[in-house]
Amino acid sequence: MAKAPVAGRVKTRLCPPCTPAEAAALAEAALADTLDAVAACGAGRRIVALDGAPGPWLPPGFEVVPQVGGPFDRRLAAAWAAAGGPGVQIGMDTPQVTAGLLNDALASLDSGGAALGLAADGGWWAIALPAADERVFAGIPMSTATTGAAQLARLRRLGHSVAPLPTLVDLDTIADLPAVTASGTAVRTAALGRTLGVLPVGAGA
Repeated sequence: MAKAPVAGRVKTRLCPPCTPAEAAALAEAALADTLDAVAACGAGRRIVALDGAPGPWLPPGFEVVPQVGGPFDRRLAAAWAAAGGPGVQIGMDTPQVTAGLLNDALASLDSGGAALGLAADGGWWAIALPAADERVFAGIPMSTATTGAAQLARLRRLGHSVAPLPTLVDLDTIADLPAVTASGTAVRTAALGRTLGVLPVGAGA
């Protein structure tokens, strides 16, 4: 799931200290870092469910399906319906993700189970499902401190065994940037953060 990095439409919670254009540039860097990890993992198909138009940040080898309108639970379900399954879904808020983490999520599907990676703010950053199922997302309150817990409970209620993935920090505000770049894997995001002066020199290296 991704939103085209257009100034004023993405990462507005980074403003201030960023300008809308700087926030969009950080969003593009985060998206590019994320797509690098997806490109390097063992998935047989790579799909971007996109809100907006593709740009030069989209590498070759990715299919693009447009996001539908409506609340986020509906958009998630529609993206899965377009892609089918089994698969792993992530967003563009965790540019520190690695191909290894995605491969671990894919491996959880070998036994027919699901996987969920919780985010430090109470949401989730990744979900692995054996098939598209609109019941997984319908009515789950999104972007709250209890979204991850509600999603986990829903998966279990639907009969899934759920493998845990590591908890990651989402890039929501500038205060999140040091933690997001600490591992050194969010290369573009960290470099741009240092250039913009919102990440200390040497951090995220």
